[in-house]
Amino acid sequence: MLNSVLLVGLGILTGVVSGVFGIGGGIILIPALVFFFGFSQHAAQGTTMALLVLPIGLLAAQEYYRQGFVDLRVGLLIALGFVLGGFVGAKVAVYLSDVALSRVFGAGLVLIGIRMLLA
Repeated sequence: MLNSVLLVGLGILTGVVSGVFGIGGGIILIPALVFFFGFSQHAAQGTTMALLVLPIGLLAAQEYYRQGFVDLRVGLLIALGFVLGGFVGAKVAVYLSDVALSRVFGAGLVLIGIRMLLA
């Protein structure tokens, strides 16, 4: 059974990172669900689409759900944390200089890219 606290924590972390970097949560959530929670790539993408469903992912999430690749419980728990984390991340980002924010964003993308390439 997935730990609800860890899933909400993942949502908070994703929300903070999204708020700071201005990126979509999928770049964080999908690798985290695959590497740390043992999801298949399909299940990670389907669950992420479900939690980000309105308005962008509605049809994609429906298809993933129809194929059995959506865990609604996980999606809702992460979404709860994501809302809170996004607010905190935005608060942090406004206090960083453009240069600092750009460097942190670039470093984050490089680290995620390296992790994905080595998986």
